Amino acid sequence: MQDNATEVTAAGIARLAGVGRAAVSNWRRRHADFPKPVGGTETSPSFALAEVEAWLRDQGKLAEVPLRERVWQQLAGHPEGPVTALVHAGCALLLIHDRPTDWLELSAGSDERLAALLPAALDQVITPRFGAPRERAVNTPAGPELLPSAPLLRGAAELAAELGARQTYEFLLGRHLDNNPRQYTLTPADLAALMAELAGPARTALDPACGTGALLRAVAPRPDQELYGQDSAPELAALSALRLALQGKAAVRTAAGDTLRADAHPTLQADAVLCHPPFNERNWGHDVLAYDARWEYGFPARTESELAWVQHALAHLKDGGSAVMLMPPAAASRRSGRRIRADLLRRGALRAVIALPIGAAAPYNIPLHIWVLRRPEKAPAQPELLLIDTGALAADGRGGLDWRAVRSAVLDAWRPFERTGSARQEPGFSRAVPVIELLDDDVDLAPARHLPPAAAGGGTEQLARVRERLGETLRLTADLTPPEARRTQPARWPLITVGELARGGALLLRTGGNGAPARVPVLTDHDVLAGTAPSGTLPAGEEEAVLVETGDVVVPVLGGGSIARVVDENTAGAALGRNLTLLRPEPADLDPWFLAGFLRGTANNRQASSYASTATRLDVRRLQLPRLPLDEQRRYGARFRALAEFEDALRRAGRLGEQLVRGMYDGLTDGTVAPD
Repeated sequence: MQDNATEVTAAGIARLAGVGRAAVSNWRRRHADFPKPVGGTETSPSFALAEVEAWLRDQGKLAEVPLRERVWQQLAGHPEGPVTALVHAGCALLLIHDRPTDWLELSAGSDERLAALLPAALDQVITPRFGAPRERAVNTPAGPELLPSAPLLRGAAELAAELGARQTYEFLLGRHLDNNPRQYTLTPADLAALMAELAGPARTALDPACGTGALLRAVAPRPDQELYGQDSAPELAALSALRLALQGKAAVRTAAGDTLRADAHPTLQADAVLCHPPFNERNWGHDVLAYDARWEYGFPARTESELAWVQHALAHLKDGGSAVMLMPPAAASRRSGRRIRADLLRRGALRAVIALPIGAAAPYNIPLHIWVLRRPEKAPAQPELLLIDTGALAADGRGGLDWRAVRSAVLDAWRPFERTGSARQEPGFSRAVPVIELLDDDVDLAPARHLPPAAAGGGTEQLARVRERLGETLRLTADLTPPEARRTQPARWPLITVGELARGGALLLRTGGNGAPARVPVLTDHDVLAGTAPSGTLPAGEEEAVLVETGDVVVPVLGGGSIARVVDENTAGAALGRNLTLLRPEPADLDPWFLAGFLRGTANNRQASSYASTATRLDVRRLQLPRLPLDEQRRYGARFRALAEFEDALRRAGRLGEQLVRGMYDGLTDGTVAPD
């Protein structure tokens, strides 16, 4: 049954038909019978899903709306909003998960009958899983509330028959979170898994800032497990509870409210606390919580909200219980928090500070820290703090973090320390530091400040390897040096512009920077200029990403340089970044190296650039190249390719030379390299 009130955006139509948004815009302009907007705004209109579905079928552009997309569009266009729809769908999926025969009986009749009978059935699964109504975040919806959701619930049940109830809810929740990236602060699943492993097994676990439940979801299941959560946003507390209940058999107790001002679980003593608290909050309750019993290690300053969350976590632990907190790096070194940090160290409450690589979680531009804490049963005689810096384990070659390497390295250092209270020192990576060394005027716990540097340039053996590679590269550079230039008369070729070639179909012209799929590396203008591998990121968005292919020519449009790069097999598959234009030549018409070589001409770039503002901008469509037969193009292309190989060798020699020089300076100054 289709809900005629469900609305869909242009991006949703594109997903339904498997096309880009540009195609939807073209359909609206070219087809007078395309459905008219029924809502939204002038710049972002929405359309009736039923009308769109019928039009797509009539045009032969869609045989059947995919079930996933139909259910998602019903949820996204729900009259009460997607969050209410997610709660209703989650409750129905929980009933399907726990009592499938009850759902089959209820759904056999009309929507009115389903809405009337469903609340009583839902109460039979909600109360045992979430507790009494006054203490839970998910309440049983009333019949009138469920009637508009009936088509969505039927669709979700149909999808659950294919995927399973849990996977269906994860799909709907994940799509909602992806569509609202600025509304939610998410903890990546790999980071949540690492934090849960650091906390260890737990029968009772608490997340006082539970968000969408990622951290509690990562806790390993155990018999008779109880999961507690709280969030200031009621909708997140509800969504988190449903997500956790659909995952396993644990009792789930989540509540809405301000955790620091109005603790929903004041008497709870948990085995583990996992938390990704809000950062840099000034209005956390400093003025009204001065005499709170939780400040066992000192009253946090107004600017130290994170240390308030740390002490809240410790207050909810059993003796010997563990807390794992995601923290901003400033919390390890701000002077306003030094007294609390010092007391955490003296009493053995703070066990480890782990610096993560940049990009581990939002905000993605700073290297966040993990703090591992323990509710001390007694103060250790000679306490030590484990410091780990994983900054060198940055990328996995696909544009994201190599979480497998990060997890393995961190746990290999943590587990021996957890057992014995000490650990083997690894220069540049980890060290167990006696607390007495840290109790100075600053009590600075940033790992990089206390770790001995790695051996100069990787050690003398590594320096020898760098020197050997540099010698090989210099010899290659000599071999690739272009032959002596032979003078000839200036050629007077007939010219054609890139714009004319694009209009004639000889090449495809695209611009980048709209968005990128998750974990797809992004080729940036800096990468093109430096000749390096894709290193950038772009936000996930509704716009279709431009993925580069072998033989594409990529041109930066800012800066006034004369650069064009031919994409090789190692770069193919990356997303095109901002301020880049892609040219994809037809092999029967254009040689890519010929195209790239002539685009790099200085005079060519000068005549195609705009100097009207402070930044020089290149109009790629105005760049020119000669009209030459394909065989002649390939002659020039071979020469241009040889020049590019020579240029790459020079860059590589430069980087190896810098590495060798820096390693020698470091080795000579720290005494690991002899001066003669």
